[in-house]
Amino acid sequence: MRFQKLIRLLAVLMLSALWTGLARGATGGEPAAVVQVDVAACLAAATTDDMDKAGPACAAVIDNEKTAKPDLIKALVARGALLARHDQFDRAIADDSRALLLDPTLADVFNARGELYLKKGDKPKAVQDFGAALKIDPNHEKAKANHRAMAREIERIGAQMAVAGKPSFNCAGARRPVEKAICANRELADLDREIYAANARVVREARDAGEARKLQREQDDFVARRNAGFGRPGYDLKKAMQERLQRLNGVDGY
Repeated sequence: MRFQKLIRLLAVLMLSALWTGLARGATGGEPAAVVQVDVAACLAAATTDDMDKAGPACAAVIDNEKTAKPDLIKALVARGALLARHDQFDRAIADDSRALLLDPTLADVFNARGELYLKKGDKPKAVQDFGAALKIDPNHEKAKANHRAMAREIERIGAQMAVAGKPSFNCAGARRPVEKAICANRELADLDREIYAANARVVREARDAGEARKLQREQDDFVARRNAGFGRPGYDLKKAMQERLQRLNGVDGY
């Protein structure tokens, strides 16, 4: 009887041990073998600009759930830079954005993404990224240069918007019919301002005072012809102004 009880007890203990082992394996109670993801192949292919190798090598790292965070960031940044070099801006931005979600302290990546936005023509986002890079690293040279360039561009656009639709003269003092027509039409007003600026440039860049006077006389003659011709049958004010601007800028647009 005792022997039978001992057999039953041993059986229970063995089953208990087996169950415990299975439970640990299922819940990770004991360390399981971890498959190491090698990021080196991705980085090497991206560095050598090998799209054929970099595609699968980087995807193997990026799409693997067991990839360590630092390696995942490296692979995303490397692939993003490679895609950018091949003008795949949207995909590059996606990789950079994912890397920044993982580590929002990467000034280089903010700057790189800003340059991509700039190439896509999205200036507000570009400025935002350059500013983010400088907030992280105030001495980031590329970000500083990019931010300065964008600041100048924004100022230029602002200046253009401030004078858009305004001619070179004050419309409040317009008396001639042609002047009133120019003031009433944004396109003609812009043309007038461009003609004025272009004439000022060519006169300023004249080789000597005599040539400068000659060039200014040509402009004065154009204005006189414009004033006299406006309103007459067949006179096209817009065409006349466009031809004058083209003559001032030269056939190559200067």
